[in-house]
Amino acid sequence: MLKGSIVALVTPFTKYGNIDYSELEFLVEQHIRAGTDAIVAVGTTGESTTLTHDEHIDVVRAVTEISAGRIGVIAGNGSNSTAEAVQLTERMGILPIDGFLNVTPYYNKPMPDGLLAHYSACAAASDKPQILYNVPGRTASDMTPDIVERLAEIDNIVGIKEATGDVERVQQLRQRCGESFILLSGDDPTSKDFMLAGGDGVISVTANIAPEQMKALVDAACAGDAERAAAIDKQLVPLHQMLFIESNPIPVKWALALMGWLQANYRLPLTAPTEGHQAEIRRVLERAHLIDVQEQS
Repeated sequence: MLKGSIVALVTPFTKYGNIDYSELEFLVEQHIRAGTDAIVAVGTTGESTTLTHDEHIDVVRAVTEISAGRIGVIAGNGSNSTAEAVQLTERMGILPIDGFLNVTPYYNKPMPDGLLAHYSACAAASDKPQILYNVPGRTASDMTPDIVERLAEIDNIVGIKEATGDVERVQQLRQRCGESFILLSGDDPTSKDFMLAGGDGVISVTANIAPEQMKALVDAACAGDAERAAAIDKQLVPLHQMLFIESNPIPVKWALALMGWLQANYRLPLTAPTEGHQAEIRRVLERAHLIDVQEQS
């Protein structure tokens, strides 16, 4: 449940800004049908920073109720405040989730001792497995392999989502943390190479719009079938690129709206893509046959 093709699920909103639980159910069912291995609920792609704590927990609870054990559920429990992250961990620890995804504290840029203390406190707040999440592009703080090695000594810290795009870290982390430590790519464009280098899967934005293809990519790459993985990834590259032309999850929610899977509603400070990017998202989806080609007048 903590390996394979894992989707970093978006959080759908109504036009009034409330959580749209009907659309959330539709999205979860789509991933169950597609064979996605697990869902990360209320991570970065799920707009965790704009949800209240009660909303955050309600979304995770709803995903567990909808999925009813048919797909793995991983709850985002990160915060730049250790006290808040601990509270989220304690409150969601009673839910039937498979584990947590805990992002490196953002904005305040803690030193190594601060990271060790932060994650130790979160790990102590629940006995459920915890996956570290290193994404310096978002947090301005890089959790280096030596820090990960020290955190891996904590029993319920079982893996990391590594989003630097540095494939060389796979072997560094494997050597330092052991074969049982779960290594997940957090960077869709380099995820193929990450898995072929020995990674255990990917927590993917692209899986929101192409769940079957991402599942096929993960299965091929984790089995060491480089030729098949390369062929699948070649088709996915334009999607990977398109989904990051603006800050995530702006493009992916717009894409899902064009596909008819949800309404493209955001919470400030996120807004709709620029008109030029809207047109680019449509073009990429048309070329990937994820939406019908728009007739030109």
